[in-house]
Amino acid sequence: MKSSFLLFALSIAVSTAQILLAAAGPSPEQVVDTTGKKVRAGVDYYIRPVPETPCDGRGPCVNGEGLVLIARSVNVTCPLNVAVVVGFRGLPLQFTPVDPKKGVVRVSTDQNIKFNQTTACKEGTVWKLDDFDTTTGQWFITTGGVVGNPGRETAGNWFKIEKYEDAYKLLYCPSVCKFCKVLCKDVGVFVDQNQSRRLALSDKPMKVHFQPASA
Repeated sequence: MKSSFLLFALSIAVSTAQILLAAAGPSPEQVVDTTGKKVRAGVDYYIRPVPETPCDGRGPCVNGEGLVLIARSVNVTCPLNVAVVVGFRGLPLQFTPVDPKKGVVRVSTDQNIKFNQTTACKEGTVWKLDDFDTTTGQWFITTGGVVGNPGRETAGNWFKIEKYEDAYKLLYCPSVCKFCKVLCKDVGVFVDQNQSRRLALSDKPMKVHFQPASA
């Protein structure tokens, strides 16, 4: 009698585990770098925007495009904004998934993005959506966020990577606060009056690849 009960209990436990696994579904696709390897948390990469016009092998485009930090405006330096430059691979960055135990970066998953760079600004170099320009009506990607601590207070610090054509794109649509009303929009490039190409929320996504800093 006891053995029959144990077999029954075991079958119930196995069935419950199978249901939970089915409900969880498969993990999101892993992001890969320009060498075809998995993009990993805490490792340095360059985010390389894909030029709209193919390079012809001459001029500054020979080194492609990269992301750097620039002053917010002529009169306001800190916190720094994120911008695209031509002819330079940019500054190295690291990704931190919302679950810090996950060592692999996956699409459609909240990530902190941080420049692995020391600056004169006290705010630090973690990306943050916190610079709305009333003149242009643009939300710019600035710095001064924190790593981890997902929730209402840090909703501006989380970005996602999504597949886009033959590459990837960056998206601001944080899921870290279930009850928060947040923007959901692609990260693109806005050319300001100084011809600086600053990252901003946009209807036109910026196509990117992820290049290992060691490559």
